Amino acid sequence: MSRAATQTIAIFHDAYRELNAKRLFWIVMIISVVIVAAFALVGLTDKGLKVIVWEIPIPFFNRSTMEPAMFYKMIFVNLGIGFWLSWGATILAIISTASIIPEFVSSGSIELTLSRPVSRLRLFLTKYLTGLLFVALQVTVFTLAAFVVIGFKGDAWMPKLFWAIPIVVLFFSYLFSICALVGLLTRSTIAALLITLLMWLFFFGLNATDGIFVSLRETTRLRENVLAKRVERLERNASLRIWEKRRAEAGEPAPPEGTPPPVYTPAEIDAENPLIQNQRTKLAAERASLAKWTRWASIFYWVKTPLPKTSETLALLERTLISEEELERLRTPNDDQPVAFGEQDDVQVSAREAQLGSEKALRARSTAWIIGTSLGFEAFILGIACVIFCRRDF
Repeated sequence: MSRAATQTIAIFHDAYRELNAKRLFWIVMIISVVIVAAFALVGLTDKGLKVIVWEIPIPFFNRSTMEPAMFYKMIFVNLGIGFWLSWGATILAIISTASIIPEFVSSGSIELTLSRPVSRLRLFLTKYLTGLLFVALQVTVFTLAAFVVIGFKGDAWMPKLFWAIPIVVLFFSYLFSICALVGLLTRSTIAALLITLLMWLFFFGLNATDGIFVSLRETTRLRENVLAKRVERLERNASLRIWEKRRAEAGEPAPPEGTPPPVYTPAEIDAENPLIQNQRTKLAAERASLAKWTRWASIFYWVKTPLPKTSETLALLERTLISEEELERLRTPNDDQPVAFGEQDDVQVSAREAQLGSEKALRARSTAWIIGTSLGFEAFILGIACVIFCRRDF
């Protein structure tokens, strides 16, 4: 093994020992194991859920509507990853690792470290990777335990679960790059922690707002489609009535079945059915709304492009584990309630179709865009931090 590799491993090992000595490291590990153990206590029966020995009847949520493997997969994605690892464990991980860089560059510590024959760049990046190791160990323990539980309880051994490790570490690395830069600039653990959490909330709010505009766009698209078909049907019926009247007046025989009616002017059609004009006005308003929501969704898409996509990165795990067909089957009949935009709104749009349309639109965004642009942001932040660390006179 080369001298440089030996030095790097030694620095990495020292940094890991510092993290390992912190209580939060073990607290997170224990909570992860407890959460997975809780998964094992919940089961799916023919009538609903079973928690230890108690059975809870739930319509549309039992073995007849969902396979046990899918049930545990949903728990893993929505509660294990979506709630625990992406929120609870991440907050604890940021608290635990926020001090790595400030303590590293503090007076009395950095001088001793820089006296070693190791390049500054390697020193900084090794410290940075130590923080990522903290999260990688958490996710590995959690995923391994979940893999075993799903295998035995759900009778499905799914190696795809291990995609959670790189995806969650990648998500954390976006935040940790900010934490490292702020810690280097301020030498304050509190400042690094607070600014990282604030930036995370900003990214979350940006992603949530983007999701809302995509949802409004897809719902409006469905409404516009319903109105367009309604206007087309009304115009066709009005044309048929005009045609029948004129044939009767001229004494012409009925045409063969399926013959399309002649094309009449809007004025002739409106004279036959005055209500059509009102529907055309609604259709024009809906198309204007669609153009507005499409424009806003596009604006947020481009605003998000140079920034890390925290929520969408975690959503990649759901894409990997749950197909669009499985997602559609999971929607219960209760999801199919109409979406109304007002008390007098007569345009009925299925909430199920609106939700599926939004999910498909978000899933259509490429993995390269989500990860590539987020890594570009991380590389930019880390690059600034590396330049500052290498040139600063400590």
